[in-house]
Parts: sequence; C-alpha cells; structure tokens
Amino acid sequence: MSAVHTVLFKSQALFLRLTFALICVAALGAVLATALSAAGVWPWLTLQAGLDGTYYPQAGMVAQITLTALVLMLAFFLPANGRMLALENSHRKFSVQMEDVARAYHTAHAGDRKGLFTARSEFDAVKERLAFMRNHPDLGELEPEVLELAAQMSQVSQDLASTYSDANVERARTFLKQRQEELDTFQARLEDAKMVMHELRQWTRDVEIEESLAKSHLGRLREELFELLPELSAQLQSPPDGTDPETGSVVAMKPPRRAD
Repeated sequence: MSAVHTVLFKSQALFLRLTFALICVAALGAVLATALSAAGVWPWLTLQAGLDGTYYPQAGMVAQITLTALVLMLAFFLPANGRMLALENSHRKFSVQMEDVARAYHTAHAGDRKGLFTARSEFDAVKERLAFMRNHPDLGELEPEVLELAAQMSQVSQDLASTYSDANVERARTFLKQRQEELDTFQARLEDAKMVMHELRQWTRDVEIEESLAKSHLGRLREELFELLPELSAQLQSPPDGTDPETGSVVAMKPPRRAD
C-alpha cells in the first residue's frame, strides 16, 4: 500500500510540474502576442460577439487581454502551490524517515534486550549496533543516516534494555505466574473452608433442633407420667389386708417442681 501511495504521489508531482511549465509557456506566449498586437505588429484577436442585436468590434481585443491576464495570474499562483507541494513532500519524507528510524531502533533495541551487544565504549557500541542493522535482512534498504541515528538511540537506551532484558522480563513473568498459582490455590482452599464451615453450622443447627425436640418430648412424657402416679400412689398406699399404710414399703413419688 505504501508503494502505491509513493507512485501516486510522484505521478501527481510530475503532472503538476508539467502543468506549471505549460502555463508558463502559455503565459509567455500570451504576453508576447498581446504586446505585439498593442504595438501594431500583429493583429488583435478577431471575435464576433454581440448582445441584443448590437455587435462589438473590439470583443476580440478584450478577450485576448482578458485571457492574457488570466494566464499571468495562473503563472503567479502556481509557484505558491509548488512551494506547498514541496513542503508537503518534505513533510512526507520526514514522516517516512522517522518511521524507518523507529523500525530500525526497534530492531536494535530488541537485539540489545537479548544481550547481542557486548561493547562497553560508546563508539564501539554504536559501531556494533550499526553493523548488526546493516546485516539485518529487514533493514538493508534503509539509508546509512537512518541506521546511524537508530544505532545512537539504541546505545543511549542501553541501560533501559539491560533493565528490561528478555531474561529479566521472563523471570518476572515466571514469578508472577507462581504468585497467581499460589493465589488460585489459596482461593480454592478458602472456598473449601467456607463449604465446611457452612456444613458444620448447618449440622450444629440441626443437632440443637433435635436436642430441643428431645427435651420437649422428655418433658411431655414426665408430665404424663406424674399425672398417672397419684392413682398408682393411692393404690399402693391402701393395702388389701387393712394394715396401716404408713408401714408399707412403697413410698409415693412426688411430681417434680416446675420451674418458676
């Protein structure tokens, strides 16, 4: 896509230059013809023109002078357009060059993060990076100035590449991965503990309910039992032989006292 844009831009620039040359030639010819016509060397342009039945014999001269003025204005206007085109072209070249610098710097910085460069001095470090980028298959078409600028930028950011090297980044990722696994394990154990706690709480509630029911049933049975005991006590206290009931061996039970 960028190659197509480049071809179209160059074609447009060539067409504008050709148009400017033709307009300049036309303007020069029109001025020369008008000057010669004004001097009486050449005749004026002949044009039959009229309005509402009235014909103007000088219409050709007016048309020739008007066309000459128009062509001159175009000739003076096109240089300004040419300067704008040149400015746009330089801006485009600057943008393309900066993209190339960024691409070359990215390649050199990636190699620096892998530990491919070992030179310590600034000159040797730049030279080493420059040789690496020249031999790189994706950067062979770039200009030497672009590669040199990218090499200098890579040398300046050498400390940054050393800090965020591939080994350090991989070690940090491994550490974070282990921390994440530990956190996942802890979360799973926490969920298990919550489930066990919920089961124990439910079990305790069920046991308390069953104990309460058992106590209620026991109290009801005791009440029913002591409702029957007075009759049994009376029968036991009246022996069939008419002896003194106080000498009997059976003692009547008293119902339990109710809690106040």
